[in-house]
Amino acid sequence: MSRFSYFRKHRASEAPFIGREVIMSHFITAKDGTRIFYKDWGPRDGQPIIFSHGWPLSADAWDAQLVFFANQGFRAIAHDRRSHGRSDQVWDNNNMDGYADDLADLIETLDLHDVILVGHSTGGGEVTRYVGRHGTSRAAKLALIGAVPPLMLKTEANPGGLPIEVFDGIRKGTFDNRSQFFKDLTIPFYGYNRKGAAISEGLREEFWRQGMAGGLKGQLDSIRAFSESDFTADLKKVDVPTLVLHGGDDQIVPIGASALSTVKIVSHAVLKVYEGADHGLTQTHQDRFNADLLDFING
Repeated sequence: MSRFSYFRKHRASEAPFIGREVIMSHFITAKDGTRIFYKDWGPRDGQPIIFSHGWPLSADAWDAQLVFFANQGFRAIAHDRRSHGRSDQVWDNNNMDGYADDLADLIETLDLHDVILVGHSTGGGEVTRYVGRHGTSRAAKLALIGAVPPLMLKTEANPGGLPIEVFDGIRKGTFDNRSQFFKDLTIPFYGYNRKGAAISEGLREEFWRQGMAGGLKGQLDSIRAFSESDFTADLKKVDVPTLVLHGGDDQIVPIGASALSTVKIVSHAVLKVYEGADHGLTQTHQDRFNADLLDFING
């Protein structure tokens, strides 16, 4: 029996071994029947950390963090958001409420407690909406990294946001030729258009690979989710220690309408700004980020 056919026949959680290999990736089934892929690395008795990825990526964006924190004794978990990566590509519920409920299903299925929730970009919206809808009874701390809350869209009440035309352009680029659009997006995403930037073609190709693994419909829906969702009410429910970390030169999620506004709502949050850093700082500033996140968790 091939490995593929084995997984088709059995749930990964029911088959911890294939030969001598330990299965470190699994699926759960959300309440609406959507299969959500996740990686579960490190000791099962370690304090759990769940990493929520940004658009249009997958759990693979967190691999370096999963290894680093698993080696520190944590149970490191990252999932593919619905319609992204290896999770089911679905027509419905590609929105923040759906993402938050999927995260709740993951936490409840694995019966996790004292969880560190870490969200980057759109993932920051996901974990914030999780708190708004499901509370913090299972959460210990929250880390918002280059995150979209409280609101990315420019409105009368949010004049520092981005105009709708910016997001219409993202929608058009994704629909017309997402392969090329994702390649082009890596340039501002990683700050490669800045003088003296050391461009990594490998990192650009990996971004493209992850993005192309997702479903077009879900990715288009997600643009509306990350740009038009208002997380103000969710942020007001945050009552656990919170880290808000952002790149000072983030060209994707401008710091003024996001991190600097979030800390005004979550008054107890710790703000850390990497001056001159880009949106993809979890990778471009990987060692510094890992160390700072570990310090926050242990603090």
